[in-house]
Amino acid sequence: MPAGDLQTFVSQLEQRGLLKRVRAEVDPILEISEITDRVTKAGGPALLFENVRGQEWPLLINTFGTRERMCLSLESNSLEDVAARVKSLIKPEIPTTLMQKLKKLPELAQLGSLPPKVVKRGVCQEVVKTTDADVTRLPAIRCWPHDGDVSLLVSDEAQDRLKREPWFDALAKSAYAPTEQTAPGRYITLGGVYTKDPETGDRNIGMYRVQIFGPKLCAMHWHMHHDGARHFRKYQRRGERMPIAVALGGPAIMPYAATCPLPPDIDECLFAGFLNRGAIELVPCVSQSTIEVPATAEFVIEGYIDPTEAPVIEGPFGDHTGFYSLADYYPRLHVTALTHRRNPIYPTTIVGKPPQEDFWLGKATERIFLPMLQMLIPDIIDYNLPMFGCFHNCAFVKIRKEYPFQARRVMSAIWGAGQMAFTKFIVVVDEHVDVQNEQAVWFQVCSNVDPQRDITITQGPLDILDHATPVMGVGGKIGIDATRKIPGEGQIRRWPDELEMSASIKELVSRRWAEYGL
Repeated sequence: MPAGDLQTFVSQLEQRGLLKRVRAEVDPILEISEITDRVTKAGGPALLFENVRGQEWPLLINTFGTRERMCLSLESNSLEDVAARVKSLIKPEIPTTLMQKLKKLPELAQLGSLPPKVVKRGVCQEVVKTTDADVTRLPAIRCWPHDGDVSLLVSDEAQDRLKREPWFDALAKSAYAPTEQTAPGRYITLGGVYTKDPETGDRNIGMYRVQIFGPKLCAMHWHMHHDGARHFRKYQRRGERMPIAVALGGPAIMPYAATCPLPPDIDECLFAGFLNRGAIELVPCVSQSTIEVPATAEFVIEGYIDPTEAPVIEGPFGDHTGFYSLADYYPRLHVTALTHRRNPIYPTTIVGKPPQEDFWLGKATERIFLPMLQMLIPDIIDYNLPMFGCFHNCAFVKIRKEYPFQARRVMSAIWGAGQMAFTKFIVVVDEHVDVQNEQAVWFQVCSNVDPQRDITITQGPLDILDHATPVMGVGGKIGIDATRKIPGEGQIRRWPDELEMSASIKELVSRRWAEYGL
C-alpha cells in the first residue's frame, strides 16, 4: 500500500534497514548538514535526528537519497516501471477485442479515483496556532556557513536596508540565530508551497526554499519562471493579497510531485494521485480557507503575501549548483497560522555539490518524463542529465540518426521544450551509445567531433542560479553533434567503422569463460 503519510514511510524505511536513528544531541546550525553531506555522498541511509539542540521535534533528512528509497516513495520496483505507466497514460493502446476492452475497465475505474479529495479534518490540524504561531519553533537548519550572511550582500546600501528591518536585531541576538553571524540563515527546504491561480482557481505546488526571519515573517524564494511566481504576478496586477501555504510531510510522493515539471494547468495533486494509485486527501487551511493541503502533513505554515509591500532581501544560500546563490529581493510571507500533528516529524534536506538527496528527485524526473519528452521530440531514444551537470547544465541525448543535421534539429527542439529550455550543454550521440555511461559519451565527442563543424553556440534562457551568465537567467548555450557524420553535413572524408568484436566470438568467450580460470 502507498505510504499515506511521512510517519508510515519512516516505518517502512526502518523495517528495510534504510533509516538510521541518531540519538546524540546535534546542532541544527551546520552540524546536521555536515553529517548528512557525508552520509549522502557515501550512499548511506535516511537519518532521523531525535535530539536536535534547542528544538522539541525530531528531524528527518536524506529521505530520498538513493535510487532504492526514491523507488520506494513511488511504490515501484524501478523508475523505468513508473515511466512505463506514464507512457501508457499519455499514449494508451486502443483495445480492439472485447477481452481487451474488459481488461481496460479496471484502469479506467482507477483514473476516476485519482483527483484529490477534500476532507473536513486532517491530522495536520491536531494542533492549531494562529495568534501565537511561531515558525522559529521549527527545527529548521542552517545548511552552509554563509547562508543568510548579510556581509556577502553586494552593496552597503543593501546591508543597511536589511539591518533597518524591525525584526533584524531581535533575531540576530536570539537563540534562533548563531551569535557569530549577523543575519538569519535558517531555511525550510523540503516544503511544498501551495498556491492558486486567482483567475482560474488552478492549484500549483512548488518546491521553493523559505527563509525564516521571525515568528511570523519569512521570505518566499521563487524564480520568475516558476508557477508560484506566475500566480503572484496575477495577484500583483489585481492588487490583492495572495493566500499561500507551506506543507511539510504528508504522503511520501508529495515532495517529488512538487518538483515535477508539469504544465501550468496540470494539478500536481492529481499527478501524485496517479503515481500513488489513489487520491490525495486534502484539507482546507484554517486561516487561508481557499488553499487546501495534504490532510496527513506533519506541519503546515499558512499565510499571505501582500503584493503592494516592499520585498525583503533573501539569501545568500548554498545551492544545488555547488555555489552560493546570491542575495536578492523576494516577497515577504506573513504567517497567519502554524498547524501540526501532536507528535510531528520535521522533514528537511540540504543541497550542494552533488551527489545530494535532490539528485535522486531529479533522476526520477529524467526517467519518468522520458515518454513525455519523446512525444514532443520523437527522434529521442534516451537521455541522461548527468550528476555533474546539476540538472540544467548538461544533457546527453541519444537519437536514431536518419538525415543530415538531425542532431541540430533535436538540440533546437530541446531548447524549446519546457524546463529543458534551460539546458546549457547538449551532447547528441548515435543510437548504439549508452548515454548513461558518461565515459562512452565523451569518447564519442573526442572521436566524432570537429569543433569548427559540429559545435553550435547560441543564446537563450538559462537557470537563474547559473552564476556564469553575464546577465541573470540569460546566456550562451553549446550544442555538440557527436554523431557519425553522413553526406550532406559538410565536407567529410570516408568515415571509419567503430571497433567491435564479432558477436560469435563474444558468445564463444562468454560460454567458455569459466574454463579460462580468470
